[in-house]
Amino acid sequence: MKKQIIYIAALVLITSVFTGCGNKSPDNSAEATHEEHREGEAGHEGEEKEHSEEGMAELHLSDMKFESLDIKVDILPDKSLSGVVEANGQLEVPPQHKATVTAILGANVTSIKVIEGDKVNKGQVLAYLSHPNLSTLQTDYVRAYSQLQFLEKENQRQKRLYEEEVGSGKTYQQIQADYQAMKGEVKGYEAQLRQLSLEVKKVQSGDVYQYVPVVSPINGYIEKVKVQIGQYVDPQKDMFMIVNTDHIHADLMVFEKDIHKVKKGQKISFTVESVPGSTLTAKIYSVGKQFEQNPKAVHVHAEIDQKEDFLIPGMYINGKIRTGDNNPVTALPESAIIEEEGKPYIFIAEPHEEDGKTEWAFKAIEIRTGMAEDGWIEIKLLEPLPAGTLVAWNNAYYLISEMKKGATAHSH
Repeated sequence: MKKQIIYIAALVLITSVFTGCGNKSPDNSAEATHEEHREGEAGHEGEEKEHSEEGMAELHLSDMKFESLDIKVDILPDKSLSGVVEANGQLEVPPQHKATVTAILGANVTSIKVIEGDKVNKGQVLAYLSHPNLSTLQTDYVRAYSQLQFLEKENQRQKRLYEEEVGSGKTYQQIQADYQAMKGEVKGYEAQLRQLSLEVKKVQSGDVYQYVPVVSPINGYIEKVKVQIGQYVDPQKDMFMIVNTDHIHADLMVFEKDIHKVKKGQKISFTVESVPGSTLTAKIYSVGKQFEQNPKAVHVHAEIDQKEDFLIPGMYINGKIRTGDNNPVTALPESAIIEEEGKPYIFIAEPHEEDGKTEWAFKAIEIRTGMAEDGWIEIKLLEPLPAGTLVAWNNAYYLISEMKKGATAHSH
């Protein structure tokens, strides 16, 4: 009996031991797993931080690589920059240097002496017209002029008779009235003849023109020929369009937000869209006082400093107006600045000697930018740099790309 009780007690003890071990093992396993997971996360977070810090870490280049990329390094320079307003427009000629040549009287075109693009001088014959009406005008003038000559002499004779109290006062007054009326008629004919570019003296002598010349009223170039030989042209019919390109100027449209910066006397540089590589300068001589509604902008007119032969009215241009004083500011070329995640950066360069070889280390620093002009941008440092610090003047895009590649490779 005693033996049986001892056997049962031993069995119970063994069972409880195994049951306790079974309950404890899962708990410890879960806790251990959780602890390992937390350590893994901590380790992963530490790795990400290291990578993010190295995302803009130093980039090292050998001297050979540095030379092959033609990277220019120097201290931050000071450059005279002014504010710039960008504006587009086209080349124009003032209206007083354009001309439309018309026919004064209805006539037929008998010959045309010019073609489009020809240079002409004021008074040069462009075409000839012929029509019976032109001959009639001249013969009517000759008749009126002859009658005027007669009435002038008769007026003098009647005046003399009247003063000697021999002639009638009524007759003298009538002759005087006829003389004045004919004088006005003759002057009217002469005005028409001059408008037709005919020599009045020659017509007075009875030499009637068969062909009437059409002449240029200004110096310039033939822009359009709008008639043909044999065509009948009505009075005031447009025959030729002439433009004097010696007075061509830049007509730019400045938007409302910028117009307060623009004034007479400011310098402009501009390029012609249809002529690659062309850069010309001009000076503002007039700023418009009325907004165009579409787009809402003001015309700004500038006299071109050196007029090239390829400049033609109507050509589209892109201009930059210098609006400020040329104040010295810290600046770098555009290729020295890169924007990353909305922030601008430049690169500090430091040379190191290792085993007799030069190695270059580049580090990106955040900055702020200011005015821009002719490929240069004002640099505003967030923290001052030590005196003599070298910075990269170009290849910013390459440097940031290599830094990113290095960060990506390290993360893998």
